[in-house]
Amino acid sequence: MSVYIIEGGVPLQGEIAVHGAKNAALPVLAAALLPPESHILACPSLTDTAAAMDILRALGCRVTREQEGVTVDTSSAQQWEVPERFMREMRSSIIFLGAILARFGRARVSFPGGCELGPRPIDLHLAALEKMGTVIQEDHGCLDCTVPQGRLHGAEIFLALPSVGATQNVMIAASTALGRTILHGAAKEPEIDDLAAFLRGAGARIYTNSAGSMVIDGVEQLHSVTHRVMPDRIAAATYLCCAAAAGGNIVVRDCVPGHLQAVLPCLEQAGCRIQRYGDAVGLRSQGQLHSFGWVRTMPYPGFPTDVQAPLMAVATLAKGTTVFTETIFENRFRHADELRRMGANIRTEGRVAIITGAEQLHSASVVCTDLRGGAALCIAALAAQGQSRVAEIRHIERGYEHLDQSLRSLGANITRSRDEKEEETHAEQNYIQDSPAQTDQAAADAAQKTGPEEAPA
Repeated sequence: MSVYIIEGGVPLQGEIAVHGAKNAALPVLAAALLPPESHILACPSLTDTAAAMDILRALGCRVTREQEGVTVDTSSAQQWEVPERFMREMRSSIIFLGAILARFGRARVSFPGGCELGPRPIDLHLAALEKMGTVIQEDHGCLDCTVPQGRLHGAEIFLALPSVGATQNVMIAASTALGRTILHGAAKEPEIDDLAAFLRGAGARIYTNSAGSMVIDGVEQLHSVTHRVMPDRIAAATYLCCAAAAGGNIVVRDCVPGHLQAVLPCLEQAGCRIQRYGDAVGLRSQGQLHSFGWVRTMPYPGFPTDVQAPLMAVATLAKGTTVFTETIFENRFRHADELRRMGANIRTEGRVAIITGAEQLHSASVVCTDLRGGAALCIAALAAQGQSRVAEIRHIERGYEHLDQSLRSLGANITRSRDEKEEETHAEQNYIQDSPAQTDQAAADAAQKTGPEEAPA
């Protein structure tokens, strides 16, 4: 396993381009099971997208990564069961359920894995698919799903919560369902629009009616499509938080400033100077930061839960008190303990975190607890005095494409290296397992139990 070694106290300077959005690429990859061929441009190179590509291959698709993106050829797809090891790699793997049912009329998947952020029930997904004609049975931790009539049918669906994943599952499944699907209470995130653009490009009929509900008129089949994934708004916000905490002057290019409308005011209130361009955002951070009051995560267009942790890292250096209320996920303050190792003054009470800004953070060895929490630790390390060691960066690599290289392009002193401590532990364990003394003792014990003739050689 690898770690980041970060020497803090270096202001950031320069320009950086944002890669394609992880949260948009994953549902697009799932939907790519339906057209004969899909060319997905700007698909980020992440461990999560690699896991999604592995799922497509397990279903029989030919998937290739090229310089500009990913090509998915579904002409040989015939499998409807996803191996459990792939489902456990990421929470959003459940998004494949609607696509598999739409393609094959049958699916078998295990419950998804990913970051431990607390309960993320998939009951909204399952209830919607059941209304479209799916029969679902739970079998030893797996979901065995069938469509008795062979093809999903349209339905009127009400979502009690604007679940992004459930919205995406319905959109994909309904695209080739028989008849019309009307989805009330659909999520409004930009990633929803991006998926709709992919599906419409392949021939799907998706629009919003006068009441604000999503309408999908199913078509017989989708055709081949080329689609460019939208810029990653969470990555853009993370880079801006890096510069806000460490100081400096950067421009984040190839983003959509409108997608950051709930984040930028917080940074401005902290004392950063923000400039908005057509497809870029500039940030200048100099001097002491100021607290930005109360931040409450909400569904889009509210403050995104995925930016809560990165912005909390900024708040640890902001003079005064900042309060975060997390309304989306139950366990999204796990990074707070690690930030405290660096001198942050954070108190958590259930879904509320209270941060009193410190004059300075100090370096420490910290461990990533999840994707966005890991990004927060890197932000704090960039601002801290001394050299910090950030371990378990596999979480970060789920959602940020070459984060160390991107930050180095802005002047950060960050390197990616092997985790020598972990390697030493593995080497010690291997030595103990393979040591001659232990092997000889095992043979002697076996001989004592079974007799010399049955002892292992």
